[in-house]
Amino acid sequence: MMKTMPETRASIPARYVAAVVVGNALEFYDFLTYAFFAVYIGRTFFPSSDPSASLLASLGTFGVGFVTRPIGSWVIGRMGDRLGRKPAMVLSFSLMGVAIAGLALTPSHAMIGVAAPVLAIFFRMLQGFALGGEVGPTTAFLLEAAPPERRGFYTAFQAWTQHLSVLAAGLVGFGLASTLSARQLQDFGWRAAFLVGVAIVPVGLMMRRSLPETFHADGTRARIPLRPHLSVAVIGLLLLASGTIGTYISTYMTTYAIVTLRMPANVAFAATVVVGLCGVALDLVSGALSDRIGRKAAMLVPGILLLLAILPAFYVIAHDRTTAALLGATAVLSSLLALSTCPMVIWLTESLPAAIRSGGVAVVYAVAIATFGGTTQYAVAWLIKVTQNPLAPAWYWTTAAIVGLAAMCAARESAPHKASNPDIRFPPADVVTTGFHE
Repeated sequence: MMKTMPETRASIPARYVAAVVVGNALEFYDFLTYAFFAVYIGRTFFPSSDPSASLLASLGTFGVGFVTRPIGSWVIGRMGDRLGRKPAMVLSFSLMGVAIAGLALTPSHAMIGVAAPVLAIFFRMLQGFALGGEVGPTTAFLLEAAPPERRGFYTAFQAWTQHLSVLAAGLVGFGLASTLSARQLQDFGWRAAFLVGVAIVPVGLMMRRSLPETFHADGTRARIPLRPHLSVAVIGLLLLASGTIGTYISTYMTTYAIVTLRMPANVAFAATVVVGLCGVALDLVSGALSDRIGRKAAMLVPGILLLLAILPAFYVIAHDRTTAALLGATAVLSSLLALSTCPMVIWLTESLPAAIRSGGVAVVYAVAIATFGGTTQYAVAWLIKVTQNPLAPAWYWTTAAIVGLAAMCAARESAPHKASNPDIRFPPADVVTTGFHE
């Protein structure tokens, strides 16, 4: 018999949040681990006498994973709207487990020749498909499960889990880089980082299978007119494009420090740890703040400060090239980025009706990630190579930040107690709030 939790709930049970957190964190951990170990993976699957060519091939394979994200967002995201959030989350997590194990166990080019890069590309595409369908259902679940006055705080767990995964990947990378030689990192170190994630797959599946539902799904197509929501999708796409470029440049810091600045690997991974720590410390603060002052103000203030800080921070990193400069500038940029981007996802999720929320968020997010996340690190590496200018990432990010600020100004407030648009006040007329169902 299906049980419904009272609508007067003041919080989401911790075990439900944990189930979403462990899955989302693991998926992003393994997806981002590839970026952190791109140099060593490139040497394993794409050996070349030109180190830059090997790195570009590795980053190109990283980008291939983004090609299948929109497909996964449509298939699994729509599944979340038609069959429920829970089955969609279980499917995405299962596929990610297969992809993680497959990539970690793929032999090197030296052992099986051209089959090695072919298998690596296949598993990257499978990872992208799974991750494309992950964000929509999990974000929708968190928002729908939360009390209206705390939507921002609980939905912020989506971003928090991503930064938790960055932190975990950075700590693993730092530990491996501090104990293994460059040759050992190439031979087996990066594989060990992936296999850490594989070990958590059975636990994550068990936790997700125990989740209740937050949405009445009857298996039919949602009869919701899409035209009124196109402006939300466009603004959301611009917001997420800006945030995505910033996120992937910040996670590129490891490769940037190793390849461009010629800094030690352990120092480079320490920068990744800083990125993760800042996000973990500030994402939930940002979400809670958006509940108090509104989504728009919570985006704009740190967004403006971030725009002003990007070029000076990179100038310090590129010209000083010390551990203190790298970690300090990374901390400033990562903190402002975390504060400004978290309310973006909250705004998009909150502005869409429940019947198309999982698929809508998944598709908009995946298109932004596939278009800009999948190309950012490759584009930055190419720009640095062509221009020989270590500030190329800063100029690229600054352009994205300007676009993001324009989108923030165009967004209409969606926080229930701040919304000027009555159509998106809680609960929206076309949203059926159902509570948990078990």
